[in-house]
Amino acid sequence: MTRFALALAACAPLASACAEAPLPLVPAPRTLVRALGVAATSNVVERTDASLPHEGYRLTVDAHGAAIAASDAAGAFYARQTLAQLPWPWPCLEIEDAPAYRWRGLHLDECRHFFGKETVKALLDKMAAHKLNVFHWHLTDDQGWRIDVPGYPDLVRYGAVRSASPRHGTHPSRGTVAENAAALNGTRYGPFWYGEADLREIVAYAAARHIAVVPEVELPGHVYAALAAYPEFACFPENLAGRDPRTIWGIEQDVLCIGNARAVSFMEDVLAYVCRVFPGRYVHIGGDECPTVRWEACGKCRAFRAAHGIADAAHQQAWATRHFAAFLAERGKRAVGWDECLAGDVPADVVGMSWRDPECAGAGHEIVTPSAALARGHEMVMAPNSYCYLDYNQGLADDPYQYARRTLTLARAYQFDPCVGIPEHLRRGVLGGQGNNWTEYTWNEYDLDWKVWPRAAALAECLWLGADRPGFNDFVQRLAAQDAQAGARR
Repeated sequence: MTRFALALAACAPLASACAEAPLPLVPAPRTLVRALGVAATSNVVERTDASLPHEGYRLTVDAHGAAIAASDAAGAFYARQTLAQLPWPWPCLEIEDAPAYRWRGLHLDECRHFFGKETVKALLDKMAAHKLNVFHWHLTDDQGWRIDVPGYPDLVRYGAVRSASPRHGTHPSRGTVAENAAALNGTRYGPFWYGEADLREIVAYAAARHIAVVPEVELPGHVYAALAAYPEFACFPENLAGRDPRTIWGIEQDVLCIGNARAVSFMEDVLAYVCRVFPGRYVHIGGDECPTVRWEACGKCRAFRAAHGIADAAHQQAWATRHFAAFLAERGKRAVGWDECLAGDVPADVVGMSWRDPECAGAGHEIVTPSAALARGHEMVMAPNSYCYLDYNQGLADDPYQYARRTLTLARAYQFDPCVGIPEHLRRGVLGGQGNNWTEYTWNEYDLDWKVWPRAAALAECLWLGADRPGFNDFVQRLAAQDAQAGARR
């Protein structure tokens, strides 16, 4: 069975409840009025209507074909995506449509497992079809470094390849590599990385589909692959003597030595390169899950804290966030970071990305709630793990793939509300949300596609329509119609 068939089988009573065949439109349009008849030709005419909102459109289908009105190129593009989902001959109708949220994203981690340009392009194609407009590209982490930065050849020589990975079926994420040796497969992974031409090709491919690429360079934690390439940027270089990225999942205690001016300069060089290659407004700097144990013991970091009036190691990360956010701002960019980076004295211009439900706080990592961050002036992107993590089990019968240990069903994904629990007067600061694909347990493009869809389609509808979405029953009927139409075309 296909992933859609399995997902829909779990919703069989809902999928069979509709007396009239629904149109296979996902996300649903904001307003749709059907008329009698069908189009006799496939002619499409476009015109500009400045009264329509950004990314919004009006689509009219009658016997003479289709007419599109939009105030900008994005709106016209989304009208054509809607038209492409309609069966032929197109039914006569009128649609008025516009998104509820500006940030409608999908994230891909290529550090744990690497997928390559063609898989990324296929993902972008499906994002565009579902009117998602932000591709958050996670390119550096403890287990792999995926961008070739001029002047730092060892980043791909050492950081883009690891000596082993966890075997399929295992979940090693805590403890040392030695303690998890039995879980490793002993197979060299890589080198896998993108050159500048590759990165620019993906950026252009996304832009043609009205998708902004937000690159992520993790700091000051999750940098073990970079430290494997340049151990001198760690607090204790001897810990990186093997020059091997982390071979199990989870979090490394060795992080960027903020007390080392050369280490800070290195990360500035990386970000300067990223700013040149990626033309978008946002650069994600990670900021999550950064242990302070090395900073506490490091002589350079102790001297740095004394010189800068930093009370303790826990406040050292806020300095890093301020410093690199200012560095990006000088280049016309805005820093985005996971919600941990909002703790402490952090400029309001930093965009927070909220991912942790309260039970996932983790020892030593303060949660700044979305409401608290918004009240301080931060804009927020919502990606709570319990609604948006597509590496979680789908709850399907006979699912052949391995997942992280928690569960996110299709129905649960459709309940996603970026503004839930946020006071009305703060909601203007919620940019939107996104689905996240962490790939510890995702090995290839088939595995990825199975896990992303149709749950990402549910998130796309939540972000396009917000509170006005028609409900899970209606969504499942349209999803079933879309799957049937795709099957007929095959």
